[in-house]
Amino acid sequence: MEPARFGGLLKEVHMAGALPVLANEGGLSRYLDEIRKFPMLEPAEEFTLAKSWRDGGDRDAAHRLVTSHLRLVAKIAMGYRGYGLPISEVVSEGNVGLMQAVKRFDPDKGFRLATYAMWWIKAAIQEYILRSWSLVKMGTTANQKKLFFNLRKAKGRISALDEGDLRPEQVKSIATSLGVPEQDVVDMNRRLSGDTSLNAPLREEGEGEWQDWLVDNSPSQETVLAREEEGRNRLSALRDALGVLNPRERRIFEARRLADDPITLEDLSGEFGVSRERVRQIEVRAFEKVQEAVKRNLATRELPRAEARA
Repeated sequence: MEPARFGGLLKEVHMAGALPVLANEGGLSRYLDEIRKFPMLEPAEEFTLAKSWRDGGDRDAAHRLVTSHLRLVAKIAMGYRGYGLPISEVVSEGNVGLMQAVKRFDPDKGFRLATYAMWWIKAAIQEYILRSWSLVKMGTTANQKKLFFNLRKAKGRISALDEGDLRPEQVKSIATSLGVPEQDVVDMNRRLSGDTSLNAPLREEGEGEWQDWLVDNSPSQETVLAREEEGRNRLSALRDALGVLNPRERRIFEARRLADDPITLEDLSGEFGVSRERVRQIEVRAFEKVQEAVKRNLATRELPRAEARA
């Protein structure tokens, strides 16, 4: 199917059934129980469903392709819990990546959807994490943190998903619902408006449509390559930044922030012979040092590129 027809089709397809929504950290067990109810697909069945969706726009087929892979998203998302971000947001970003994979999957290539979707899921989650780390003033105020984690959901609830500046009435509505100043809403929206790939937010349960989740906003190949390079640079900058930590700081930082299964403060306090509060202080200080080092490293990497363009 030609890209133009494919994009037009997506705008006409409505959700065949509501998907489970992970509202917060406390609802993780319930969410995992819900997604386990969706059966896995046999290769032949997956191939037939993918063909039905690609060739005929079968929304029920697309829905089954997505629900059968929600466990894959959850498994991948759990590997990123050490970054200190809400697991509900990480899972939601991974689900967006899964939607993108289903939209683009070609069953005739000969590989399974899970193999293809894994890249999209990881890319969506990593892009979200990198945005979190790279915001210069991220976390300096409660309002900024609240806006960063909730703005896109708030925009989705009032059907303000288009890129660009919000209308005054939309700004007012979001500011009121989140309890933040209107100017903060405007500023954060502009800071995040450039993130157009893999960023369609999940809607509240029962309110979403496939057109919200599967809009055809594919970036150009040049944009994709540029973002991949930027992502590699940022991850490299993060690895280099760990060098600013002394051995104890690095051990605590990696154990608390980067490990798949973070070690408790109590265990680390026993390992180093200090109080839990002291471990927490070292963790916070190490995070601040790494964050500053990442910014410096990124600035250093950008300078030669800027000079080359000049």
